[in-house]
Amino acid sequence: MQTILNSPSAPAHDALVEKKSEFIGDAAHVDDLDEALAFVASIREQHPKARHVAYAAVCGGADGRLSERMSDDGEPSGTAGKPILDVLKQSGTTDCVVAVTRYFGGILLGSGGLVRAYSSAASLALKSAQVARIMTARQYLVHLEYPQLARFQQLLGQLGATQENESYTMNVQLTAVVPADQCDRFEERVREMFNAAVVPEPGAMVNIPVPIGQ
Repeated sequence: MQTILNSPSAPAHDALVEKKSEFIGDAAHVDDLDEALAFVASIREQHPKARHVAYAAVCGGADGRLSERMSDDGEPSGTAGKPILDVLKQSGTTDCVVAVTRYFGGILLGSGGLVRAYSSAASLALKSAQVARIMTARQYLVHLEYPQLARFQQLLGQLGATQENESYTMNVQLTAVVPADQCDRFEERVREMFNAAVVPEPGAMVNIPVPIGQ
């Protein structure tokens, strides 16, 4: 699976003109379908005079399940949202939303023409995006004493893991994000390193985008 790194505030963007209708594709990384809907709403606000803003979104996959959503936004059924969704599926892209805005040029395209135009606009937007591969990882809640932190962070680096959501009070609390294929080794190394005094609490599986080439 892959995803894109372009944020909703700076989406990947491209456009085409088909028989005087302009089709504008915008693609962004999203973590869930609510974020996808918010992105589509923002595109509508940017194009108040557009005839249609069709979209499709795919999210999930860390647990093997994908969530999908799409809309033709008034175009004939199956001619806008589904072609965009098909582009996402065929490219193996998840955690992504693509919106295609249409400014009607006065010439009817027919069902086949609409499918081709929406598919092409979605493909162009994805081609202009920064692509990343998906790495499946597990989150662990970890409690540490301050003297333990440096050694723990060194271990994270050795395993290609990261930390987030740090809280520094009487002790340190953080979330370790560990590649799925390193989880057993991570738990074993932590147990050995701290003589079982530190016990990471396993949490959810998540998708982590890794830029292509890393």
